[in-house]
Amino acid sequence: MTSTLLSSLDDGVLSLTLNRPDKRNALNRELIDLLHDALERADLDAEVRTVVVRGAGKDFCAGADLDELLASADRSLTENEAAALRLGGLFTRLRELPKPVLAVVHGRALAGGAGLATACDLVLAGAGSQFGYPEIQRGFAPAMVMALLRRVVGEKVALDLVLTGRIYTAEEARAAGLVTRVVSDAKLEREAKALADSLAALSPSAVGLTKRLFYQLD
Repeated sequence: MTSTLLSSLDDGVLSLTLNRPDKRNALNRELIDLLHDALERADLDAEVRTVVVRGAGKDFCAGADLDELLASADRSLTENEAAALRLGGLFTRLRELPKPVLAVVHGRALAGGAGLATACDLVLAGAGSQFGYPEIQRGFAPAMVMALLRRVVGEKVALDLVLTGRIYTAEEARAAGLVTRVVSDAKLEREAKALADSLAALSPSAVGLTKRLFYQLD
């Protein structure tokens, strides 16, 4: 059985690929748990100096798995709260990891998928990629992403995104602060490798301290 998360380590760069292309890499419980496990291993492995998160297929990540969202109506409040905290904990874990995490985004990064990218330290986006939080158009509140989103883009922009569900182009996302850099789709993987390699070549202690101090500013 093919894993829903592929991983490989090359010259200090740990690549994590969301591998549910038929579901647009939607985040189900199995994938969230595998990401938690991978980040824990990355934290403990001195050979890992940088982490890259990307998606297989046409999209980065379409958010939470719709089948699991619908099934949540039959689960208890305690079970649903635990599942929500597990996803929220993943976003927090990405920021607590003392190693830089780069999201490489192509296609669509929507809802929790946009939240996943936002939780990473840097976001490199292909020019054709899209970002948005369309949960409200489906009758859901984007509760798990709002804290990070407001911190990154500010109150008015965040409210516009979550109340209207509008979708940003890559350049609009960069202008709003959701994306670090935008490159052509054809150059995305090459630019991602160059950036990840440059991060991996830096002093691990200096990088870890810088990241910890930066997020402590919050």
